[in-house]
Amino acid sequence: MYTRNLNAWGVICFAIALLFHGNAYAQSYPVRPITIIVGFGAGGAADAVARLYAQKMSQVLHTSVIVENKPGANQLSAIRSLQLSPADGYTLYLGTGSSLAQAPAVRSDLGYDPLKIFSFIGFIGTQPGVFLVNPSVPARSIDELIAYAKAHPGELNFESSGLGSASHLETEYFMRVTGIKMTQIPYKSDAEAIREIAAGTVPVGMVTAPFAMPLIKAGKVRPIMVVASQSNAALPDVPALPDTRVKGLLEMQPYTFFGLVGPSGMPSEAVTRLSEALNQVATMPDVASRLRESFFIEPATGSPASFRAFVTKELSKWREFGSSSGIRISG
Repeated sequence: MYTRNLNAWGVICFAIALLFHGNAYAQSYPVRPITIIVGFGAGGAADAVARLYAQKMSQVLHTSVIVENKPGANQLSAIRSLQLSPADGYTLYLGTGSSLAQAPAVRSDLGYDPLKIFSFIGFIGTQPGVFLVNPSVPARSIDELIAYAKAHPGELNFESSGLGSASHLETEYFMRVTGIKMTQIPYKSDAEAIREIAAGTVPVGMVTAPFAMPLIKAGKVRPIMVVASQSNAALPDVPALPDTRVKGLLEMQPYTFFGLVGPSGMPSEAVTRLSEALNQVATMPDVASRLRESFFIEPATGSPASFRAFVTKELSKWREFGSSSGIRISG
């Protein structure tokens, strides 16, 4: 009897110790600088978003938040670096639609499952794409492009910013819905891709709005559709997905998105604290206005669970599309 009571008391003491440890962690975290890894070089949209949030999260969390750029290998360099880091809440990763859902859904050579290797912290927002043509293409609307492509089968090429990227899969989805055929010409980034559309090397393509706008304003490319659920104030005369008469295009949105994750197994206290800070930053008026006006990102808030559910849904959508379309990339 005495031994049983002693064992029971030991269990109770251990549970109390765990509770106090968790409370102490929550009250003290963070106690040193936090690093956000970005899978792109400096100057791009992902880098700019990471730096904006890092600056504001530093104020909320009362510690330095540093951005570290690790470009290369379709963001794999950044993801591998995250995986090698302790799951203590001090090394995070700015995930994108392509790294969290699109590429893992169709690429067998990436070697990771987003739902298994990441701790989901929070949603940052969605970013639209713009469907563009070189001015030499005699199409000023989606209907005209579809008609032209059907009248000239196999003659149009489309750009992508890489296999499994948003521009690749979104265009493949568009072709499946509309029944047209175009040939992919892959590049390494949106910046390279839109340069080639403007030069006429590749006549058709989709890129994220920040890369599209300067060349649209310069008249070097022609926008024919905003890949989003609603029109954009910067392109008031360009139809969004619901404005077209083509059925089935609404599933193309979101074109891409951003969110914050960490290594699998992060302490729940750290995830909660970071999620709260992320939501606090998202509701700051200057942050929301800059996201919309500079990056065309619609800011979002939510919980770690809701962000995980969103990514799960996107993964499922693109896995089904890849399977039914026969799109499977392996190196």
